[in-house]
Amino acid sequence: MIKRLTEKEKEEIVKSFKSGTTIDFLSRKHACTKSTIIRNLKKNLGELKYKELSNKIKTLKEKSKINNNKVKDLEEANFDNEHFKNDSKDPKVLNENITSSNFVPIDSFFEIAPIDYEIDNSSRKELSSVPLSEVAFPRIVYMVVDKKIELEIKLLKDFPEWQFLPQDDLNRKTIEIFFDLNLAKRSCIKEQKVLKVPNTDVFRIASPVLIAKGISRIVCAENLIAL
Repeated sequence: MIKRLTEKEKEEIVKSFKSGTTIDFLSRKHACTKSTIIRNLKKNLGELKYKELSNKIKTLKEKSKINNNKVKDLEEANFDNEHFKNDSKDPKVLNENITSSNFVPIDSFFEIAPIDYEIDNSSRKELSSVPLSEVAFPRIVYMVVDKKIELEIKLLKDFPEWQFLPQDDLNRKTIEIFFDLNLAKRSCIKEQKVLKVPNTDVFRIASPVLIAKGISRIVCAENLIAL
């Protein structure tokens, strides 16, 4: 039977993944498949944020592997040096050490590049939103509206997962949709209710009206959609 993760486990997985923990480690720690971990990360972070963090973790792993190899080479070099010094009193061994292809001068050293676990502080490039015309919506989606069925309009900066975008983008007006009913209910407060949208073509039909209201983006767990 496939293990169902608790909400606490899901939050811990997202937090650990953001800190650089690998999918393999999270899978072993929570005793579930890697596909389960990936599916929950994508649902909570969104496709773009998941890929960005995944690439950073992959880069850190590669840097760590390179540095571990350098450390191993240094240890082997030091071992050869100690061997050379210990046997240097024996003329035969001394001559053998000097002519050996593994000979490394005692005063030589390897420079080991530090492993950088800090998040890249350089300016982030603007990520292009997915055009509305290219989005394959599920058959039904959900929205959170107030009691008068007015759209809840937010600025993009209200969504923590998109904070890395340029300031101009963060000031865009957005509406949020949900592919999962349970996620929509969790985002709904007392003065709001969940609205079922059975025909997702309504977003393409109503896009001119939304743009006229200053709304230029639709936020969902999978993508940032441009109208």
